[in-house]
Amino acid sequence: MMEQTDANQTSEEIVTGSHKEIQRDGKLLARQVARYLMQNPEFFVDRMDLLETIKLPRENGKTVSLMTHQTNLLRERNIEMRQRLDQLLHNARDNDQLFFNSRRLILALLEAQNIGEATEALYSSFAADFNVEFTSLTLFAPLPGGRSSLGQVRSSSYAGAETTIGGILRNGRPVCGALRPAEKEYLFGEDWQDVASAAVIPLGNQLGVLAVGSTDPQYYRSSLGTLFLSYIGEVLERLLPKLIAR
Repeated sequence: MMEQTDANQTSEEIVTGSHKEIQRDGKLLARQVARYLMQNPEFFVDRMDLLETIKLPRENGKTVSLMTHQTNLLRERNIEMRQRLDQLLHNARDNDQLFFNSRRLILALLEAQNIGEATEALYSSFAADFNVEFTSLTLFAPLPGGRSSLGQVRSSSYAGAETTIGGILRNGRPVCGALRPAEKEYLFGEDWQDVASAAVIPLGNQLGVLAVGSTDPQYYRSSLGTLFLSYIGEVLERLLPKLIAR
């Protein structure tokens, strides 16, 4: 009985060993074929009929010929490339419109003779050309005639601003996202409860602060690019001191 059992084990070991050798040989052959095809990419040029015999598995369990697979792959890449091209054209049109609107705003600011005209140009352009719901410009300097407000621009002391929005001012960079109620009330006055998200740009040399807001909580996200607003802020930093001094 023991001898019979040893014989059965020996037979199983032989079968298992043979199976492993076949697998090993198959893997070796597959690597050799792959290496050959890589070294001879023109192999199928005169053997196009072979391409139809090569089958590839699909996710649904069916198989397709290599030619069909390549055709489908090229079709998908073509669709993807068209989508990318459409997106590039769309972005180009948006950039052209942004440049046109920015140019018109800058020219209107340069033509302004006083603070009132400058802020009117700013607020009107933001609302009509850039779809901004809420705009706020606060200056940390007395306005002409000692007024606390002129048109839509407001005046505040820097000390008063630091008490409420000191974190934004000390940061010195544009801030986007949700603001605290006190910050919104300081920046947007009576409209503060309608502002769900905002972008705030401190103006250099303690000149003031420019803020825009939206009723959409996600509109001014923390990841939103602020290149345009920073650009307008730089223009105001150079323009407003001259208008204030007049």
